[in-house]
Amino acid sequence: MKTISKLIFTAVLSFSALSFQAKAEDFPEAIKPLMQKYTCFACHKVDARLVGPAYQDVAKKKYSVDKIVALIAKPQPSNWPGYPPMAPMTNVPKGDAIIIAKWINSLR
Repeated sequence: MKTISKLIFTAVLSFSALSFQAKAEDFPEAIKPLMQKYTCFACHKVDARLVGPAYQDVAKKKYSVDKIVALIAKPQPSNWPGYPPMAPMTNVPKGDAIIIAKWINSLR
């Protein structure tokens, strides 16, 4: 029964993410290609909660660039209670993760 509940929750969450995802044009031109390539906009918006926190809210946590890079690769759900856990994004190369992290921190 728990497995069926998890599957239903995952399906609903996936549908919600696809239905309400941010649009690539919501992101600045300099960061847009990375947001598209790694599908970050499926769960995050710049200034509003979606599935995950808004990038402006992430910036308010004042994480270092290195910390954000580490969290992209290995998220810590305890940092964001009330949000579904983010999947590890190990497909994002460190160089791209650094660019994303610097942009996030620029939103402070």
